[in-house]
Amino acid sequence: MFKTLTRHGNSLALVIERPILELLGAGIDTPFEVTTDGNALILTPVRDAARAERFRASLEKVGKKYAGTFEELAK
Repeated sequence: MFKTLTRHGNSLALVIERPILELLGAGIDTPFEVTTDGNALILTPVRDAARAERFRASLEKVGKKYAGTFEELAK
């Protein structure tokens, strides 16, 4: 399968179709760990509840810390 990026505001997004999400057991609220080996982008659904909570807490902390920056980037 080949995919192209889609413009989403000032960013780019990769749309993941429902059959793939169903295969992964992922939905709109599923956090994903994003890693790379330098050549490939690796998306892994986070299944561990404690890990997911740490992820959400980190995401919230970064959101608060850089809220002004994100607002400027969105303009």
